[in-house]
Amino acid sequence: MARVTGIGGVFLRSRDPKALAKWYAENLGVHLSDFNGAAFQWSDEVPAGTGMTAWSAFPTDTQYFGEGQQAAMINYRVDDMDALLTALSAAGVWIDPKREDHSYGRFAWIKDCDGNRLELWQPLASE
Repeated sequence: MARVTGIGGVFLRSRDPKALAKWYAENLGVHLSDFNGAAFQWSDEVPAGTGMTAWSAFPTDTQYFGEGQQAAMINYRVDDMDALLTALSAAGVWIDPKREDHSYGRFAWIKDCDGNRLELWQPLASE
């Protein structure tokens, strides 16, 4: 049977797509291509051997996406959670004070300049 093998793209609606792309470049280090988007290669995984993309459906009344009617939340892999959160705080980015640590990684949440709640995940190296 033919099947999906992974996430091929993430597409965000915005009142000002150029400003949103710029925000991601300046605050999350997303390297923009000439199409005002980015391509993440699995060879970029940090730490090595942690390559994975999660997919999950949530009920409509979930609080996991924060307040409001946000229909989707994107999880971004990061290589240094503490350094990134320090830089985001200095840039005035909204950061949820809640953090979670699990055997498979560390989690934090922020909002982009359009108010979308984002999840940051720093995977842990396997033993």
